[in-house]
Amino acid sequence: MRYSGLRLLTQAFAGNTGWKPAWRDTAPKSSYDVVIVGGGGHGLATAYYLAREHGITNVAVLERGRIGLGNTGRNTTIIRSNYLLPENHNFYEWSLKLWEGLEQDLNYNAMVSQRGVLNLFHSDAARHAAARRGNAMRLDGIDAELLDRAQVAEFCPLIDLDNARFPVMGGLLQRRGGTARHDAVAWGFARAADRRGVDIIQECEVQGIETEGGRVTALRTSRGRIRAGRVGLAVAGSTSLLAGMAGFEVPIESHVLQAFVSEAVKPLVHAVITFGAGHFYISQSDKGGLVFGGGLDGWNSYAQRGNLPAVEHVFAAGVAMMPALSRLRALRSWGGMMDMTPDGSPIIGLTPIQGLTMTGGWCYGGFKATPGSGWCHAWTIAKGEPHPLNAAFTLDRFRQGRLLDERGAGPFAWAQ
Repeated sequence: MRYSGLRLLTQAFAGNTGWKPAWRDTAPKSSYDVVIVGGGGHGLATAYYLAREHGITNVAVLERGRIGLGNTGRNTTIIRSNYLLPENHNFYEWSLKLWEGLEQDLNYNAMVSQRGVLNLFHSDAARHAAARRGNAMRLDGIDAELLDRAQVAEFCPLIDLDNARFPVMGGLLQRRGGTARHDAVAWGFARAADRRGVDIIQECEVQGIETEGGRVTALRTSRGRIRAGRVGLAVAGSTSLLAGMAGFEVPIESHVLQAFVSEAVKPLVHAVITFGAGHFYISQSDKGGLVFGGGLDGWNSYAQRGNLPAVEHVFAAGVAMMPALSRLRALRSWGGMMDMTPDGSPIIGLTPIQGLTMTGGWCYGGFKATPGSGWCHAWTIAKGEPHPLNAAFTLDRFRQGRLLDERGAGPFAWAQ
C-alpha cells in the first residue's frame, strides 16, 4: 500500500478499516545471503539500501526486541553535517543529502525538518575553532555561517547572551541542519525494506556467531540457527558484545546518554541550539515539547536509564542558556547506549572475520548518520570493500595510529 493524501482521505471516509500492517513480522528462514544484526535505523537502512542499490533481497534483519524501541527511539533527533575533518563532514553531508530526500524515497513521513542548527561559542579560542570548522565545511561546499552576538540575539531572542556562567560571543549556524522523528525513521526504513523483500524478524536475539576457517557461517539465535553468507553488525552500544562472540575486540566503551522532554508549549525554540561550554542542546518537537540533553554518564553501562547528577547538570546548563526554561516542567527522560570510540569517529567497514562487516562506534553522531551509515554499510557488504566515503572509518586505524580525532580530546573514550 502506497501512502498518499488521497489514500488518507479515502481511509478517513472508510473508518480507517483498510490500512495494512506497515511490514511483515516474519519467521526466520534457515539461511540468507545477508543477515543484518540490529533492527534499529542503521540496520534497517543497511537492508533497505542493499535491496534498492545492489539488488540483494534475500536479506534478514534480526532485532532483539521490537522495531523502534532501541537506540533509534532514544535520542534527541538532531541531523547535521557541521564537522571539521573532511572524512567526517563529507560523510555526514552525504547523509544529510539522503535525509533531504528520505521521505519521498521511503514514501513515509519521517518529519524531517531543516530548521537550522546553531552551535554557540563563548571565548575567542572557541570563535577561532568555529571559524576554522565553518571554513573547512565551506571549502567542501557545505553551508556554514558565523554569527556575531547581535545575529545570535536576532536568531533566538531567548538566549541569555550575558549569562554569568558562559557569556555568548556568537555561534556557527548550519541552516540545512535540523531534526527528524526518531522512531518514524526506523518504521519508514522497515516498511521500505519489507516492500523490497527483506525479512524483518523481531524478538530474535543473537546468542552466538559461528565461523569456519576465519569466515562467518551462521548465527545462533533465540529463534534457532540461521546460516548466512554475509553478516553485518549494526547494534549500537552492544557492538563490543557481538564482536566478542565473533572472536575479536573493538576499541569501544558503552555509556548512557540521557535525554529529556518538557511539557508542551507554544512555539518557543524554532531551531536546534547547542550550548558548547555547558554541553546542552535543545529543540522543540512538533507536539510542542522541548527536547534536550547533555553529556554522557561518566561510567560504562549497558543500561537505558539515567541518574540524578546528570539531570542536575543538564537542567542547570539549560537554565543558564535560556532562563525562561526554569518555568517549565520536565515530563519524562530516557537513556540510550552510546558506543564511544577513542577518537570520536565511527567504524564502518570490514572486520578480521571474512564476510562479517560492522557499523558502530557512533558516539554522539548515530542518529544523524542513519541513512549515510546504511548506504555505506550496504556498499561495503555488497562490494566486499569500503566506499570512498567510509574508507577512513576502518577498524584497523586504531592499530595503525590513523585516528580521526574530531574533537581533539586525545585517546580517551570518556572525553569524547
